[in-house]
Amino acid sequence: MSVVKPFRGVRPRPDLVEKVAAVPYDVVNFEEACEIARPNPYCFLRIEKSEIDLEPGLHVHDMRIFEKAQENLEKFIKEGTMIRDPKKCYYIYRQIMKIGDKDHSQVGLLAGASVEEYEKDLIKKHEHTRKDKEEERTLHVDTANANTGPVFLAYKQKKSIDAIVDEIIKHKPEYDFTAGDGIKHTLWVVSEDERINKIAEEFKKVDCLYVADGHHRSAAGTRVAQKRREENPHHTGEEEYNFFLSVIFPSNQLYIMDYNRVVKTLGGNTAEEFLNKISKKFTVEKKGKDHFKPGEVHTFGMYLDGLWYKLTAKEGTYPGNDPVNSLDVAILQANLLDPILGIKNPREDKNIDFIGGMRGLKELVRLVDSGKFKVAFAMFPTTMEQLMKVADQGKVMPPKSTWFEPKLRSGMVVHLLED
Repeated sequence: MSVVKPFRGVRPRPDLVEKVAAVPYDVVNFEEACEIARPNPYCFLRIEKSEIDLEPGLHVHDMRIFEKAQENLEKFIKEGTMIRDPKKCYYIYRQIMKIGDKDHSQVGLLAGASVEEYEKDLIKKHEHTRKDKEEERTLHVDTANANTGPVFLAYKQKKSIDAIVDEIIKHKPEYDFTAGDGIKHTLWVVSEDERINKIAEEFKKVDCLYVADGHHRSAAGTRVAQKRREENPHHTGEEEYNFFLSVIFPSNQLYIMDYNRVVKTLGGNTAEEFLNKISKKFTVEKKGKDHFKPGEVHTFGMYLDGLWYKLTAKEGTYPGNDPVNSLDVAILQANLLDPILGIKNPREDKNIDFIGGMRGLKELVRLVDSGKFKVAFAMFPTTMEQLMKVADQGKVMPPKSTWFEPKLRSGMVVHLLED
């Protein structure tokens, strides 16, 4: 059973939505965020990444950052840049992204997800969070008194929910625009009581939800709820802080891209020594100068000294019945990155970096050819089935296992923690 709640969203004025809606705070650094927001006073990064309106160099936990987020959100509401809906609504959010010559479309429900279900693992996770990042988002949510960026959730597709959504999106949307990156964003407001009740009832038949992306945001929303629960002697469980902002997609619509690796050194090996050591656990095929993108699980592309290679994990080098250790990212880590390159903790090791698949294989070539990195690995994407299998067993994936596209825009709808 999944409880998803309608809420009184705070949304941009329709004529300003293109200016307000912004990329997520965690896909841009300080300098990139400043560059995006500089010409645009309405940019939602002024709330999600509010340090851009302060002097550079502040510590990430400096309270001035979070107070500025609160100030900017209140300013957006006071000046009418963003307006609060008069009643509790659901919202349907569609994204369309071009992949090659085809359109990829995903349509989700924007709603409040239950903190209680998160605590009971009815909202399942597949990643560990970093304490410092979790603390930063907790301070942001608590001080701003709002969930400003949505958590990306998934559920196993249900035709009954598809039918409701398909009927809603036949009508005229509230917002419909194409962002600068070419991704189209469309939003419908669901305010009719009959539809709201029907959606709520259908989601009660969904056994569980999965965090696809946004582990730190969901953890932060939960921590704030726990804090406020303790502080409120009249706590009922229905307060807005008991729910965090989410967009919930059917799993069959989601698109996971490759999350590739680049490494700065060969661990003291020459290229020949490196290839010889790899060949003990992988079948190595030289592919030449043309980009090689792996087309099936347990195969990898490797770019070294101007040439591409296909690596295939040999049988017996990984446990086929283990949902975590049979993942390609785990196989590469256990059989190459750790024993040959000495990368014990890829989350913290400065010798490795991670490149989302949107940048393509040409970015791997560019980084290696620049001399900043010695070798690159192109991964076959993790699947939603693998993700859900890991989460269902209460396990976690290795770091940087999944890269979801398209990313959810922040500022389309905000969830205030007080009604």
